[in-house]
Amino acid sequence: MSDNTETVSLLIDAGEAKPSGSIAPALGPLGLNLGKVVADINEATLAFKGMKVPVNVIVNVNTRKYEIVVGLPPTSALVLNEIGIPKGSGTSNSGAPIANMKIDQLIKVAFAKRTDLLAATLGGACKEVLGTMVCMGITVENKDPREIQRLISDGKYDKELQTFEQSNSYN
Repeated sequence: MSDNTETVSLLIDAGEAKPSGSIAPALGPLGLNLGKVVADINEATLAFKGMKVPVNVIVNVNTRKYEIVVGLPPTSALVLNEIGIPKGSGTSNSGAPIANMKIDQLIKVAFAKRTDLLAATLGGACKEVLGTMVCMGITVENKDPREIQRLISDGKYDKELQTFEQSNSYN
């Protein structure tokens, strides 16, 4: 888009945005058809339905043409969605874990989030996701996430990581 653009950043319920709440005051002054913009946002975010997702609406203020850029949900939302629970533990450092994830589920989340992470490898991305999981009270293969981080460093899950990389062309 040209130099005369304005970017509106929103955090919306994927696939369920409505032309009210935070959307109307943010986009209304730009003279856009809110119903159409919301319909386009819902279509663009449908794959993340049930999660909060960051969305940027880049608007050319002269022509009123817009572009929707969908970001990835937070790592915690991807983890919760993958294992099918509504929220993490409020007391992660005490008590029993609230859920368990399989190693292939961890790798899937890390792969999905890889572009937002600093890691250069899929194993490194998994370790970053595991760092988030420590605070959520979620284990992997019935082990503390910190233990899984060490096992990844020691090469215990190299086969699983390589298999996933090969089948998904991760580079």
